[in-house]
Amino acid sequence: MVKTLPRTIPRVVELPETEFEPLYRVIIHNDDVTPMDFVVHILKQVFFVGGPDALNIMFTAHYTGAAYVQTLPKGEAQGRVNKAHFAAGLEGYPLHFSLEPE
Repeated sequence: MVKTLPRTIPRVVELPETEFEPLYRVIIHNDDVTPMDFVVHILKQVFFVGGPDALNIMFTAHYTGAAYVQTLPKGEAQGRVNKAHFAAGLEGYPLHFSLEPE
């Protein structure tokens, strides 16, 4: 004789709606000390920008004073900017990034 288990109906658990983290634009600022190749290196390694785009961003910042890097969720943007500032600080460079709300 096969014993059958009573059927249970799954309970639906409603989760509260979550908001997406706000987006922020990462901006790089020019300075007269940080070498251009280091800036390109940071853009590629920390922000995962491709080589030609990294060069374009670096030259835009160099000639205009600042340049848009990318738009990211606030937490990720802050983390990458902090990592870039830390790496620049280790080398003694004043490389600076800022965040602007989207």
